[in-house]
Amino acid sequence: MPFYVYKAQQTPTIYSSINPLPLTVHTMSLQQVSVSEDLSPQSSSSDIHHIQDGNREIILIGTAHISRESVETVTREIEQQQPDCVCVELDDQRYQSLKDPRRWEKLNIIQIVKAGQVPFLMANLALASFQKRMGLQTGVKPGEELAAAAQTAEENGIEVALVDRNIRVTLLRAWRKTGLWKKINLIATLFAGMFEKTELDEQELANLRKSDNLSSMLEEMGDLLPAVKEILVDERDAWMSHHIQKAPGDKILAVVGAAHVPGIKRCLENPASAEQIAEMGIIPPKPRISKVIPWLIPGVVVALFIIGFFFGDRSQLLDAASAWVIANGTLSAIGAIIACGHPLTIIAAFVAAPLTSLNPTIGAGMVTGLVQAFVAPPTVKDMEQVAEDIATTGGWWRNRVTRVILVFFFSSLGSAIGTFVAFGWLKDLL
Repeated sequence: MPFYVYKAQQTPTIYSSINPLPLTVHTMSLQQVSVSEDLSPQSSSSDIHHIQDGNREIILIGTAHISRESVETVTREIEQQQPDCVCVELDDQRYQSLKDPRRWEKLNIIQIVKAGQVPFLMANLALASFQKRMGLQTGVKPGEELAAAAQTAEENGIEVALVDRNIRVTLLRAWRKTGLWKKINLIATLFAGMFEKTELDEQELANLRKSDNLSSMLEEMGDLLPAVKEILVDERDAWMSHHIQKAPGDKILAVVGAAHVPGIKRCLENPASAEQIAEMGIIPPKPRISKVIPWLIPGVVVALFIIGFFFGDRSQLLDAASAWVIANGTLSAIGAIIACGHPLTIIAAFVAAPLTSLNPTIGAGMVTGLVQAFVAPPTVKDMEQVAEDIATTGGWWRNRVTRVILVFFFSSLGSAIGTFVAFGWLKDLL
């Protein structure tokens, strides 16, 4: 995976995360690293941490991504400390998104549906939706302190290093290393986060940034979703600490979410090996069973029809076929209705679901998503308003971009449920 270092007003320089940077990488032991808190009157001791690494100084700032206080702290510290490099908890994709607030206008929803990337986009939007709603309460855009850190560094001629792992790699690792039941929990959590209403103010955010509160929250997450916590938190702690150590200069200032501070400090004391970091940048292959399961149910259904034709009551075949069409088509169409799909989309769901359920290479959601995108294409205004509309429940249904995503999701869910319902009917009929 690439490690990006941006120089103010220059072209980005790309370094490999596996090969060493053309600078001295300090290896640290417990004896070499000492940690102290910044107790200056202007700074919160729970937010700013000074780490001495041999002759280098690492200033670690823990932030809340929707906190005005975090924005002010980051800006002030960069201007006062004048570090050689500012590291931020971003990858290149998220950095470009923060720099380009009109990025949604370039979104091609049809290409996303065709490429099968709707689930990934929906996960991103679900996470963004939660942070967006929190940000509305504090008046701060999600990630504004990270953007402020990069901007302040560039204005002061300081290099900016993007030290977080690519978000797609992180999400796919979490998905593929999580069991089926935990995946269901993860989807439910993301979906609930789209509609959850939580009220926070700056004082509550300051309390959340305290290490004891964060530790208890992370422990709870580790108990509920250990694999997810390992990938979303622990691996990224190791990844970011590794790249913070590789950042150029003798004085490094790193801006990261407060939840990552304890882990990064531990990883700076006990750094992961280059081989371990390289493994963290790899997307695991799909398990073999995941390649078999999509074909298993269609294969069983076809087998049931064949057995029924040669050995069963042939008069029941028409009833069995009707059951398959009605269960799949009706529930998928209901899903499209829940998503407020166009009438043609609803018809397409009913027609396509019974067929796509027998062909794992094409899902019902792909068909309905494309139909919805063609018959009710997003307007320029929809593109411009995506970032605002995902902050409200009604906005997801009102905006034509997110409505395509909802059509994809609910019609796919309806088809999946319909398949299992129909399967139950078939085994009784044949």
